[in-house]
Amino acid sequence: MKIEEKHAGNGSLAGKSQVYGGEKHQANDKPAANGKGEIPVKQEAYGKGGLPRKSLRLYSWQEIQKHNQEGDQWLVINRKVYDVSGWADRHPGGRRVLNHYAGEDATDVFRAMHLELDIVRLYLKPLLIGELAPGEPSQERNKKSQLVEDFQELRKTLEAMNMFSANLGFFFIHLVQILTLEAMAWLMLWCFGNSWPITICISFILTISQAQSSFLQHDTGHLSIFKKSKWNHLMHKFVMCHLKGMSANWWNHRHFQHHAKPNIYPKDPDIDVGPLFLVGDLQPVKYGKKKIKYIDYEKQHLYFYMVGLPLLMPIYFNLQSMQVMYLRRYWGEIAWVSSFYIRYFITFGPSYGIFGTMLLIYLVKFLESPWIACVTQMSHIPMKMSKEENRDWLSTQVLATCNVEQSFFNDWFTGHLNFQIEHHLFPTMPRHNYHKVAPLVRSLCAKHGLQYVNKPMLEAFGDIVRALKRSSSLWVEAYYET
Repeated sequence: MKIEEKHAGNGSLAGKSQVYGGEKHQANDKPAANGKGEIPVKQEAYGKGGLPRKSLRLYSWQEIQKHNQEGDQWLVINRKVYDVSGWADRHPGGRRVLNHYAGEDATDVFRAMHLELDIVRLYLKPLLIGELAPGEPSQERNKKSQLVEDFQELRKTLEAMNMFSANLGFFFIHLVQILTLEAMAWLMLWCFGNSWPITICISFILTISQAQSSFLQHDTGHLSIFKKSKWNHLMHKFVMCHLKGMSANWWNHRHFQHHAKPNIYPKDPDIDVGPLFLVGDLQPVKYGKKKIKYIDYEKQHLYFYMVGLPLLMPIYFNLQSMQVMYLRRYWGEIAWVSSFYIRYFITFGPSYGIFGTMLLIYLVKFLESPWIACVTQMSHIPMKMSKEENRDWLSTQVLATCNVEQSFFNDWFTGHLNFQIEHHLFPTMPRHNYHKVAPLVRSLCAKHGLQYVNKPMLEAFGDIVRALKRSSSLWVEAYYET
């Protein structure tokens, strides 16, 4: 079946007030995108190259689900069907995250991950090829429509409550905290010299600064702290590249995959930690049945303390970041990251020399690593890991994440990532609002029988090791099975 596409004005998909329903249009033939990205009426009406736009087809879910390969990717957003196959390489969040939802309904993940919908919809317009047939449900038939509708209604409620608006002062205070710690470290060295006790104090101060920088770059990578996206982009580059010395693009492409499909093997890069560790229930059995034993995985919960905690930041993440910048020719980011090392050499080089300054940098990263490793892994490693099950957005996130109890210290120590469930459901929500929306999320989970896990911090830390031990037992059983 085919229907001719109808145009209102220039057919823009940039309506501001409509999130889950059909798109609205302005009467003046201009997309409602704050004056940005305006497309000439003739071009919009006829498509690229001035050719008449193709008629829209009506598709069934059965046909859409066939287009889920790397070179053949269709997405459904608000019942509209988009072919993103040829555009995937230009996707700012990376091509892989699109492939994670190929052949599926991506309405909720699209809304969750994008800040400026007006601009994004302009990019979507040329990719539109059809829509769901009238008899087709808005989501795949295996998903619970009432659960999806209730979650979308919750998001509308939170938008009406202004929960997605960032408090600029809140993040400014955190930036001041980081810069103050950096200045304190330099002043201690300048006033008291480079004796061992002073060096140890400087290292701890810089460790706190680096950890808090990790949380702030996480915020700037997700949120619209400023009204203009270019300032968000620059702020993320400043914090991630200049203050931390790592690639922002590398983090974006990796982290957005994690958010799109958390704990889904092999789509979530955060659980692809083999051959050093085996996590979850599937990977250990797979390695065991194939008689793979790169390391004695039976003891992985023990060498996690010696390898996983101290080396995550200075070795694994640092080297991976550098590799990605070089192989993908991110020359601008290389310059940004170089400024991190130049700053350290200018500040500490006169006292410690080149070699001593490098040792200081890696000592700080070595001390920061257990902090970040525990905070990031406590909410995921102990939770359900599986292959793709094509669940709805709410279930996908709640099954793969858990919260840690709130307190002033817990909030500060984790950068509010103790509210991991709320963060995963609403990645663009500023963290100072998580505690406000948590009761509503808990209530929705209870309504639909989803377990909302909230635990003490020390228990959460211990669950990382207990989960690794459980996985190692599965490997042992499969490996020695006759």
